[in-house]
Amino acid sequence: MDNSHCCAHDSEGDQTSIAASVAKPGQFTCPMHPEVVAEIAGDCPACGMALDPVSVDKVALQDDTELRHMRRLFWISLPFTVSVFILAMGDSIPGLNFRSSLGGQMFGWLQALLTTPVLFWCGGLFLLRGWRSIVGRAPNMWTLISIGTLAAYGFSLAILLFPDSFPTDVLNSAHGAPLYFEAAAVIISLVLLGQVLELRARGQTSLALLELLDLAPPIAILIDDDGSEREVALADVVVGQQLRVKPGGKIPVDGEVVQGSATIDESMLTGEPLAVERSPGDAVSSGTLIQSGSIVIRAVRVGEQTLLSRIIDLVAQAQRSRAPIQRLADIVAGWFVPIVVAAALAAYFIWMAVGPQPEMIYALVASVSVLIIACPCALGLATPMSVIVGIGRGARDGVLIRDAEVLETFQSVDVLVCDKTGTLTEGLGSLTAIETFGAIKEDELLRLAATVERASEHPLADAIVQAAIKRSLELAAVTDFLSIAGQGIQAKVEDQTIVIGNAALLGEHEIDVEIENARADHHRGSGATVVWVGIDGQLVGLLVVADLIKNSTPAALAALRKSGLRILMATGDNRKTAEAIGQELKIDEIHAELSPIAKHDLVKSLQDKGLVVALAGDGINDAPALAQADIGIAMGTGTDIAMETASVTLVKGDLRGIVKARNLSVKTMQNIRQNLFFAFFYNALGVPIAAGALYPLFGFLLSPMLAAAAMSLSSVSVIGNALRLRRIDI
Repeated sequence: MDNSHCCAHDSEGDQTSIAASVAKPGQFTCPMHPEVVAEIAGDCPACGMALDPVSVDKVALQDDTELRHMRRLFWISLPFTVSVFILAMGDSIPGLNFRSSLGGQMFGWLQALLTTPVLFWCGGLFLLRGWRSIVGRAPNMWTLISIGTLAAYGFSLAILLFPDSFPTDVLNSAHGAPLYFEAAAVIISLVLLGQVLELRARGQTSLALLELLDLAPPIAILIDDDGSEREVALADVVVGQQLRVKPGGKIPVDGEVVQGSATIDESMLTGEPLAVERSPGDAVSSGTLIQSGSIVIRAVRVGEQTLLSRIIDLVAQAQRSRAPIQRLADIVAGWFVPIVVAAALAAYFIWMAVGPQPEMIYALVASVSVLIIACPCALGLATPMSVIVGIGRGARDGVLIRDAEVLETFQSVDVLVCDKTGTLTEGLGSLTAIETFGAIKEDELLRLAATVERASEHPLADAIVQAAIKRSLELAAVTDFLSIAGQGIQAKVEDQTIVIGNAALLGEHEIDVEIENARADHHRGSGATVVWVGIDGQLVGLLVVADLIKNSTPAALAALRKSGLRILMATGDNRKTAEAIGQELKIDEIHAELSPIAKHDLVKSLQDKGLVVALAGDGINDAPALAQADIGIAMGTGTDIAMETASVTLVKGDLRGIVKARNLSVKTMQNIRQNLFFAFFYNALGVPIAAGALYPLFGFLLSPMLAAAAMSLSSVSVIGNALRLRRIDI
């Protein structure tokens, strides 16, 4: 196929091109063939799938029209299919012979009546896709489905219309004329069910983008030149305008603080649980949340230029670039379909040339038997059945796999990139040490500090309060509480003035911390945060808050190294903390202080070197990199956006689940290859027999009924082999 000129036209006359150009906003592209670009919605000329919009639009992402259409067609087809299946199978069950009770003609025409709406109404879209694949010279699974179902239906209809034209010895007339209407109906209903499941899975990936879009507030508080304030739509904000952001509010645009100070939760960017202090001159990003304080910012980047918008675009682009594992079936079909059709035509013309009387009937029986025995049931089941069973096996061990491509790709992973916070570590600050100076006891220091911190919203405060609760310490009442943004807090407790914070805050209260700074540096060297505590003008101690390494992490990393993986860390945390954690875990490379886009670029750079990359993360900031990675792995204890962007979720947040996923990948792909062998073995053996290869030696011509039985046997073999995955040890 000449990709530079191929196009297809839908019913509304739009043109869809397969070109080397990159899709642009406002256009549509195929999730399986990103090179396909269209100006308006339609079907992909290469595979027949519905095209997705390139633009990240909330209305488009929420549009489930295609899913609802496929679901409706499936439920319409189901009663017809069940009815024709029971009718056909009853012909083979002793005591339940519908053929005898209804009469041969009524029995056949009733099946035809039930099958026709399933094939041409519910399955009409598939037939159209199959026709387009033939016209576009791009044979795929739709080609096989169309030819197989039409062959079964057409042959059965021909028997009803011209029964006297068929030789009774070939058609085994003692049991009545063989009909294959139920095969056509069942295939269409199963394909519809598969489409519903696939569209539901694709819809789940859109939830990540929808949640990212919801991070930006719909309105902003604009400060006019006269100092008055008013609410405006976010889309109306322009660069240079000043905006006010109040406590609990989300920052609407990328900007610079010009007035005030605030504690801001930037976990959606950095992945770090601890909020940061921002004051005049500091940069702030769209979508981040103010925990305390109020600021005025000047808009620096708005609309599609904000960091949040760029993150959204990266996630969408990476999701579109993925090719499902079903592409393998299309590649096989590209060779298989022409061979089967050629074999059927060859059988027809050979029988016409050298066959016995009546030549045309023998030729028709042989060619249709070839098409029926090569019907794509086993080939279509070979990959999905193994994938479905493999995914279920992983779920039993807390490894949730949403993207079937994982089961093909995981075995080939070269590099595992790990986020730090929440992935290698617990992701929550914990009080790890208390140092006291003077006569005060540890519990008393912690009790007083927790009493004051209980009134604070800072994440460090929660770690201190939780530590006091674990020790069953009784907290007192607080008066004169004051939070100083960027420094710490102070209050009165039991007539004592308590000051908790950094060196600058204690310095304002004439408390010198330099004498004990060596102790603080010792803790900082292990990646912890140090909080000073002063009482009534005296330095009485320090509290150490750290993000602890998960107990399972060292063993998991050791097992992954043993399997041949190279381990990297990519974190938004400061370099000193990252290096301390990385050295303890013997990680090969440490990349610290990375933005979400920098993480994405790191993954892309590794892929550009020809490496297969898996990335494990748990935060919003990991979403672009999770989407870009060949395999994205989310911690079940992390954010919804991370889990919706990734193709694997570890329910327990335990990295040992990656080892299980890798083992599952190897065994599932072995199973798929076995299934493909079964599918092709039956076709390789059955097609020549169906074409009449045994007739010159034994006078035996395979009837379409036996061809259908062989086709069913290959499907049974594939299903049985796939079910073995339920019992494997991972």
